[in-house]
Amino acid sequence: MAGHSKWANIKHRKDRADKKKGKIFSRVMKEIISAVKQGGADPKMNSKLRTAIQKAKEANLPIDSVERNIKKASSSDTQDYVEVVYELYGYGGVGLIVEAMTDNKNRAASDIRVAINKRGGTLATPGAVSYNFDRRGVIRVTKTSMKEAALFLLATDSGAEDLIVEDDAYLVITPVDVFCALKAAIAQAGGQCEEAELAMRPKGWVEVTEEQADQNMALIEWLENINDVDAVYHNMQL
Repeated sequence: MAGHSKWANIKHRKDRADKKKGKIFSRVMKEIISAVKQGGADPKMNSKLRTAIQKAKEANLPIDSVERNIKKASSSDTQDYVEVVYELYGYGGVGLIVEAMTDNKNRAASDIRVAINKRGGTLATPGAVSYNFDRRGVIRVTKTSMKEAALFLLATDSGAEDLIVEDDAYLVITPVDVFCALKAAIAQAGGQCEEAELAMRPKGWVEVTEEQADQNMALIEWLENINDVDAVYHNMQL
């Protein structure tokens, strides 16, 4: 039973990792389209497009997908994308931040309302939840690729805020302004960065009952399955 349970946990984690990778691809393609709409299809003349293309390379998005979306964005029939953020309260006072990028704000808002109707929670006024979060860099480093002591020294010297040790990886938490430099330094030192992103980190955690945790996870999973949604952050203590 223990082996089965471990496999189930690994499979669940892989499913979530695959879903997250798909979300990253989707987000990058939207950013490419938006950049072309705003500044043209020539990366040499469009810094926002250059940045989006670099993100696509880092995410291992196939080059033909990049070129296809640049061409797609050049068509007047293709809508532009805008960033939208929704703030929600879940069960037990848990705060949720939902980040999305959409070509139809009415559809996105409708999808959020459906999620609330199906899985509970309430919409919060802008700022009511987000003031409990800070934007931070999060770098996940494979444990076997680097010694903890070496990573700790590198992270500390570079201005990182925290180093969290997990079973198979280290999580390095950084201010936004040192995120890119530290990510590059870790790679140069031989560390393997499984994931690296700018995320919303809670300033504190909310303890909930097991039932409330299950209810919140059901709401979060529903929100994550919305096509326009790129990320869902929460401050629930798990």
